[in-house]
Amino acid sequence: MENIGTGLLLMIVGMTTVFAILLIVIYLGKGLIILVNKYAPEEIKIQPTKNLKRADISSNLPNEEVAAIISAVSIITHGRGKITKIEKA
Repeated sequence: MENIGTGLLLMIVGMTTVFAILLIVIYLGKGLIILVNKYAPEEIKIQPTKNLKRADISSNLPNEEVAAIISAVSIITHGRGKITKIEKA
């Protein structure tokens, strides 16, 4: 019975050690992510979109709404999105 007690003690110490090391790795990783994002944030370059004719997109929306939609799509898609038509649902 002495061997079982020693085995259980070693198992508990080993599992606790592994758990503690994993927690250290997780929190160091989170800290590194925060530091990198704080001091070296990713630069987002917005490319200007092509001048689209108003008739090509929509004729029943005000100019401000069309400009807002074009800007939002450009920002979200990092300049890779293209608007061909705007319709009300």
